[in-house]
Amino acid sequence: MADAPTPRHPALTRILDQVQTARHEHKPLDIRGGDTKSFYGNRRSGEPLDVRLLAGVSSYEPSELVVTVRAGTPLAELEAVLASKGQCLPFEPPRFGSGSTVGGMVAAGLAGPARAQVGGVRDYVLGATLLNGRAQMLSFGGQVMKNVAGYDVSRLLAGSMGILGLICEVSLKVLPQPVATRTLRFEMDEPAALDRLQVLGGKPLPLSASAWWEGMLVLRLSGAAAAVKAAADQLGGETIEPAMATTFWTGLRDHSDEFFVGAREAVSRGARLWRLGVPPATPPIRLAGEQLVEWGGAQRWLCTPAPAQAVREAAAVAGGHATLFRGNDPAAGPFAPLSPAVERIHREIKKAFDPDGIFNPGRLYAGL
Repeated sequence: MADAPTPRHPALTRILDQVQTARHEHKPLDIRGGDTKSFYGNRRSGEPLDVRLLAGVSSYEPSELVVTVRAGTPLAELEAVLASKGQCLPFEPPRFGSGSTVGGMVAAGLAGPARAQVGGVRDYVLGATLLNGRAQMLSFGGQVMKNVAGYDVSRLLAGSMGILGLICEVSLKVLPQPVATRTLRFEMDEPAALDRLQVLGGKPLPLSASAWWEGMLVLRLSGAAAAVKAAADQLGGETIEPAMATTFWTGLRDHSDEFFVGAREAVSRGARLWRLGVPPATPPIRLAGEQLVEWGGAQRWLCTPAPAQAVREAAAVAGGHATLFRGNDPAAGPFAPLSPAVERIHREIKKAFDPDGIFNPGRLYAGL
C-alpha cells in the first residue's frame, strides 16, 4: 500500500472536499454512480456522493491485457473500448441499466453467466486507488498480473458495497473475445439437468455458461472454432440461432429476460428474489416458487413467498448461503448472517479504512 499522488482531476478535488466536510461534521455519505443497484443491499442513507464526473479510461495496453479506468466511467463505454480491440471483461458483469459504472461493478462484485468458468470480478482486479474515510488517497496493487504487496486490498474491494471508501480508479485484467461461440438447448427436468451438468463439468469441453429454467437446459460453448464445433457435435441437442442466443445470454446477464422480469413483478406483489450459492451437485431446492439454475448448478435464483428463515435454512443444509437480492423481509438482512469471528474481522477492517463510518453506513451489514 502507498499514498497515491495528490489528485489534480477537478472531480477528485470536489469529492475530497465533500469527504473532508462529512468527516468533520460526522455526516454519512451515500456513494452513487449510475444508481442502477439501489435495490441491492441494505437501505441507503447519507448525503449523495456522485462519482460520475470521475470518468474516463486512464490507460489501456491491449498487448498487455490491462486497462486502468476511473470509477465513474460507464460500463458500456469501457466495454466498447475493449471491443474495438477484440477484448472483453470475461466475467460478464451485469448491466442493470445504461448508467452502470465501473466503480459500481467492483463495489457490488456481481458477475454474469461465465462466472463459473472464468472467475469473478475480484479475480480480474489488479490494482485500485481508494479514497478512505480519513480523506487520504491510497493505492493498492498495480497494473501487472503478479503483485506481492501483503494484503490484497484491491481485490478486497470487490463486493465491499462501498463501505471501505470510494473507489477512484481500478486496473483490470481483460481477455480476448472468444473466436467462436455456439449455444445448445436440451429439454429435461431439473434433476436431470443438474446430473448432466455434473458430468459435463468433468469433461474437457469449452463450456462457458449454462442455465436451466422451466424444463430447458441451455449450454454455451466458447473458444476456438474447431473446439466449439467438436464439442457441439459430441453433445448434440438443438443449436440456437446466434442472434437469439446472444439475446438470451445478454438477458440472463442483465436480468432483462423473462425469468427476471417475472421475478420483479412478483416482488412488487410481495414475493422475494433470492440468490443461492450452493455446491453444484446440490439436488433441487424444494421450496415454493420459480427457480433458475446457473453456473453449473452453483447459483440458484429463487423467486418465492417463503420466509427468509426457510430459504436460508435450505441453503445452509446444502452447504451454501442465500442472499436476498430483491424484495423486503423485515426479519432478514439481504446478506447471510456472519459468525461472531467473521463479523469482528469485518468491523476491524471497516474501522481501519473508515474510522468515522461515513461511507455507505450499514449498506453491507448493520453497523458497518
